[in-house]
Amino acid sequence: MATVRRATHAGSWYTSNGSKLEEELDDWLRESGLTKSSDVRGVIAPHAGYSYSGRSAAFAFGNIDPTNISRVFLLGPSHHYYTTKCALTKATVYSTPIGDLPVDQEVIEELKKTRKFETMDLRVDEAEHSMEMHLPYLAKVFKGHSVKVVPILVGAVSSESEAMYGSLLAKYIDDPQNFFSVSSDFCHWGSRFSYTYYEKKHGPIYKSIEALDRMGMEIIETGDPDAFKTYLHQYENTICGRHPISVFLHMLKNCSTKIKIGFLHYEQSSQCKNSRDSSVSYASATAKLEN
Repeated sequence: MATVRRATHAGSWYTSNGSKLEEELDDWLRESGLTKSSDVRGVIAPHAGYSYSGRSAAFAFGNIDPTNISRVFLLGPSHHYYTTKCALTKATVYSTPIGDLPVDQEVIEELKKTRKFETMDLRVDEAEHSMEMHLPYLAKVFKGHSVKVVPILVGAVSSESEAMYGSLLAKYIDDPQNFFSVSSDFCHWGSRFSYTYYEKKHGPIYKSIEALDRMGMEIIETGDPDAFKTYLHQYENTICGRHPISVFLHMLKNCSTKIKIGFLHYEQSSQCKNSRDSSVSYASATAKLEN
């Protein structure tokens, strides 16, 4: 019998009305004005409520050509559940208001055999939003195509573990039928996030936040996980998907396929002008074959 991971954030973080949701996604994808490319093998995209980051996420998902892809690996951070490992799902189906996505049980079993992963309870899986927020876009883009998902919850893993998981998962990048959806928001700024780094030379606070984020984005684009680690250590930027991004950078470093990350869009939930303000940044990128 199927074990279904319900769309637990539908009706709050995004609409649970399937036709309305499709309409919203269609609009955002059309507004992004992007051309689908079979060279795009992965994305980095935000995971906030769609009223905040739905538009931004379209700049990642709008690039996907679904034709030759049969499997999507999801890498998302854990917001509520503490683990120092990566965790696999018990679910066999991930539900969305616009269609269900079957989990690739074969790959899940393959990963389990490495003994490097734990298995998360369905309760943990359904409480986490980081991968769920990518699912409606994936269901939309892959509509009419047979695709399975491999959800991997990335815990508070050490630098050594990031490298280990990156090395272990790298072989999957070399299969052109595989796609990778990496979930992360960028700077969470304000006292409510316990992060108020500000460099006055950039002008208003929101400009300082952007400069900090763009520095991180440029380092991610170099594909160097060690440089990204140094940046995080130096500035402590509150990039919630830092571990999934780091694992992905190690995957790219260890695979045979030459892939380059490029950011296409950046925005903030609001413009911080004083210390009482707060904002979250959203950035969308593609991981594209280098010709």
